[in-house]
Parts: sequence; structure tokens; C-alpha cells
Amino acid sequence: MQVAIYIAIAVVTFICGYAVRRYIAESKIKAAEQEAKRIVEEGEKQAETTKKEVLLEAKEEIHKLRAELDKEIRDRRNEVQRIERRLLQREELLDKKVDTLEQREESMNKKQKEIQKAHDEVQDILKKQTQELERLSGLSSEEAKVLLLSEIEKQIKHEAAMMIRDVESKAKEEAERKAKDVISYAIQKCAADHVAETTVSVVPLPNDEMKGRIIGREGRNIRTLETLTGIDLIIDDTPEAVILSGFDPIRREVARLALEKLIVDGRIHPARIEEMVEKSKKEVDNYIREQGEQATFDTGVHGLHPELVKLLGRLRYRTSYGQNVLKHSIEVAHLAAIMAAELGADVKLAKRAGLLHDIGKAVDHEIEGTHVQIGSDLAKKYKESADVIHAIAAHHGDVEATTVEAVLVQAADAISGARPGARRETLESYIKRLEKLEEIANSIDGVEKSFAIQAGREVRIMVKPDAVSDADIVYIARDIVKRVENELEYPGQIKVNVIRETRAIEYAK
Repeated sequence: MQVAIYIAIAVVTFICGYAVRRYIAESKIKAAEQEAKRIVEEGEKQAETTKKEVLLEAKEEIHKLRAELDKEIRDRRNEVQRIERRLLQREELLDKKVDTLEQREESMNKKQKEIQKAHDEVQDILKKQTQELERLSGLSSEEAKVLLLSEIEKQIKHEAAMMIRDVESKAKEEAERKAKDVISYAIQKCAADHVAETTVSVVPLPNDEMKGRIIGREGRNIRTLETLTGIDLIIDDTPEAVILSGFDPIRREVARLALEKLIVDGRIHPARIEEMVEKSKKEVDNYIREQGEQATFDTGVHGLHPELVKLLGRLRYRTSYGQNVLKHSIEVAHLAAIMAAELGADVKLAKRAGLLHDIGKAVDHEIEGTHVQIGSDLAKKYKESADVIHAIAAHHGDVEATTVEAVLVQAADAISGARPGARRETLESYIKRLEKLEEIANSIDGVEKSFAIQAGREVRIMVKPDAVSDADIVYIARDIVKRVENELEYPGQIKVNVIRETRAIEYAK
């Protein structure tokens, strides 16, 4: 019974709880539905308000854009109207110009017709005059044309020759004047000593008894000295002197120094001779190096390879036609630099090339080839610049000079060698050059006589007046100059003087 009661109470309690919870849930649901309805109504009101605001803003924006578009349309319409007015004005102007051009064209056509008419009349007149001239002269128009052209050709040729002569004369005068100014200025600023070297050296002796000591027992001392130095000792009747003879100046200098040391020392025997020769060779080598360094210092040429400096020093003992080659090279360097400064060329390059231009002569007796080729090869070997190598190769005209500095080195070399007393020339080669010069002149047609004068620096040519005209002597002079340049070697320059003279001789009896 109690259990049933408890169950009934539990059932009633459950039912009551369920009813209460349902009531509470329905109340909350109703409240939530009311709240949701309120929120929806407020949202609809707010959305409506927002929609109205957006529509209003859109209308305002559309109105604003429409106003701007209207303004732009008005501006463009105004611009179009302005352009149309300008086009109309230009069209009117073009119409006026077209009218003017048409009027001018009509005028030109009219004048052209008049000119054509006058031209036809002139042609008729010329035709009649030509026929009349042919009748009077007895020549056809073609024959007259040939005759006239022949006369004009002769006249033009004569005038051309005269013009050539005048132009060449003026150009030569101006070029000679400027060249003389530059060369004279260079020569005045630079003058090197000229030493005429010989192939012998004289060693003074304190007494004649020393000759016997130099010869030695059975000539062993003199043979030893000659063998070690390669120089001939000439001991003759010359009082208190021994002559050293040899073509190698360096060996001759070694022999001279060794002999002087032996004379001072007094102990003359083969072992002592050998010792003195070795010591003299070292002294000469040191002196050669010092001379090369002094040459670079005197000329202001720096950065040379030590071997080139030594070769420059060897030129101290090398002569060319009696002229000391080292002094000649220094003089050429100074002359080339001075002329380069006057002409605005590269002074350092001209001086360097001038100093090295004869470097091949230092070893030309040891190496096959000309001193020009040897010098070029040495400059290449010791990393000299291409311009210096070119100037060395071109200083005797073996290759054509393509730089101003190379031409200046040529000129400086000729100036240094052409100074009075600078070089000796054998009589035989001198006479051959004069004979060749006269032979070239006499081989030209129309030449009557030729004379080489002023030591071969001028040739005077007498032409036959009946075979050569005044205009032809210009061509003759040019031909002789070209042949002399191509066939003859000479220092400096040669003046070709062509003379045409007509004489009329009568005798009153």
C-alpha cells in the first residue's frame, strides 16, 4: 500500500512537474515569439529607412553626374564649334591660295608659250647663222666643232700648266718658309758636338824602352794582348807611342785601357795582361751603361728597358760616316722634340723615337739585317709602343711614315746628318751621286744640258726652246723630281731648276 502511495505520489509529482515546465516553456516561447516579431518589425522599419536614404543618395549622385555630363557636353560642343570655325577660316584661306595659284599657273603657261616661241625663233636664227657660217668658212659644223675644241684644249692645257706652276710655287714658298722657320728654330736650340772617329788609337809611352817590354820575349806579350783584345798593336819608329788599330771601337777601347794600366803598373807579362784586359772589359761595360743612362737623362726619356739603355751606351763607340751615333741620336731626339712642340705633335713620343731610331746600329755587326729592321725588332722585343716601332722602321723610308712623329724623326735624322762637318763621305760615292743626278736629267726628252752644282744639292737643266714650251717645263721638273726620289739616295733635299731660254742673234754689217 505504501508502495502504491509512493508510486502515485511520484506520478502526481511528475505530472505536476511536467505541467509546470510546459507552462514555463510555453511562456518563454510566447515571449520569444513576441520579441522576434518586435525585432522583425524594427528591422523592417530600419530597412525601409535605409532604403529611402540610399535611394535619396543615389538620386543626388545621378543628379550630380548628370550636371557634370551636361557641362562636359557643353564644353565639347564649344570646342567643336571653335574647331569648325578655324577649319572654315582655313578652307577660305586655301580657296584664296588655290585661286592665286591658278592665276599664276595661267600666267606661267602664257609665259612658257612665249618663251617657247622665242626659243623657236632663236633656233631658226641660229640655224640660218650656222648655215651662213658654214657657207663662208667652207667647214661643216662638226669640223668647226673639232677645230674649236682642239684650240680650247690647247688653251686650257696651257692655262692649267700655268695654274699648276703658280699654285705649286706659292705652296712651295709657304711650305718652305714654315719648314725653314721650324727647322731653323730647332737647329738654333740644339747643337751637338761632332766627333770624327778613326780606326786607330794612340797610347803615349813614358819612354821608348817600354816598347820592348810591351813586345816581350819573342813577342809573347804583344801576341797575348792582340789575342785577348782582337786589336792590332803597331809598334814602329813613332817616338814614345804605340798605335792600336781595329774596326771595333769597343775592343780598341778595352785594349787602350789595358795597355795604359800595364804601362802604369810596369809588370807586363801574359798573366798580368789577361787580368788587366778583364778589368778593362768590366770598366768599359760600366762606362757603356753610364753613357746610356746619361743619354736618357740628357734627353728626358724614361722607362726604357735596361738592355735598351745598355745598347744606347754601345752607340758611344759606333760611328756612321765619322759621326758618333750616340751624339747623333741625342741630337735627333732634341730636334724631333722641338719640331713636335712647334707643330703641336706628341713631344715625348717624338723624343723617344728619335733617341732609339738608330738603336739597331749597336748590334748590326752581330745580327743579320739592316739597322732599321734590327732596331724595329729590338723595340718590339723590349715592349716599346707601336708608334715608336713605326718611327724606327720609317726613318729611312723603308716603310711609309703614317704619323707626324715618324716624319719628324725622318727630318731630324736628315738635319743631324746634313750639318756641315757632321759626316764624311767618300769621294767615290760623292762623284757617283753627281753622275747619276746628271744622267737622270739628261734622259728626259727635250733636255739639252744638265749641271749638278752646290755639292749635288741642286741640278740646273737647260731645255731646247724649240722642242719644249714654257708650260712643259713644269711637267719636266716634276718628272725629274720623281725619278730622283725613286732612284737616288741623298742627304737633305735636291733642288731641280729647269731653264728655258730663247735667244735671237743677228749681226749688223
